[in-house]
Amino acid sequence: MAHIMEAGNNILVVDDDHEIRDLLSQFLVQHGYRTSVAQNGREMESVLKKQKIDLIILDIMLPGKSGMTLCQELRRTSDVPIIMLTAVTEEVDRILGLEMGADDYISKPFNPRELLARVKAILRRSRGGKEKSPLGVVQEIFQFAGWSLDKAKRRLTSPDQIEISVSSGEYDLLVAFLQRPQQVLSRDLLLDITKNREAGPFDRSIDIQISRLRHKIEEDPKAPQLIKTVRGGGYVLTAAVNKA
Repeated sequence: MAHIMEAGNNILVVDDDHEIRDLLSQFLVQHGYRTSVAQNGREMESVLKKQKIDLIILDIMLPGKSGMTLCQELRRTSDVPIIMLTAVTEEVDRILGLEMGADDYISKPFNPRELLARVKAILRRSRGGKEKSPLGVVQEIFQFAGWSLDKAKRRLTSPDQIEISVSSGEYDLLVAFLQRPQQVLSRDLLLDITKNREAGPFDRSIDIQISRLRHKIEEDPKAPQLIKTVRGGGYVLTAAVNKA
């Protein structure tokens, strides 16, 4: 491939079902994405060593290492966005996938257009700080409780000046709070802001990603002081926020 593609459109599909791999790959290519495919964790790791991948669609049920294990291992070294594919009955697996660091999930059988909407939303947000406008990237740094988030570089720095790795989903949530400090934000609103979709029944994705975010920014995640739960209302960022 000699021509240069836009950043943000190389997608890796990991599924042991060749029909699903082919369907997804062809569908994504039709909508302007480059795709790579893998049928297990070993092939996935091989692709990741050779190519820059911008998003992974990862099936939970894989031969060898499960999608859950692969997601957990990836999160130790990479913030690449991950959408988990789960069977419609695997509620526990969906929750565990989010706890392991997946950014979103979609249940099989799925509507390809719904998956495409999720892909677009995540890629748009994961590239949000890096997109160039005619006037260049607007420098925006949020400061709160000793922490700072540089939006242009998507860099979160602790009060001790340590850079903290956050997934795309955690980053989106944090930005949503920083743009609306000291406002109670409902789960439905947060899901709409961060994922562009409505909550389904038993959708716990926001709660799980807030739990992951708390483990990164709270002194005691079990007694959070920065992101507090409002009973019956949602969540609120208690800290004052300054923009630099």
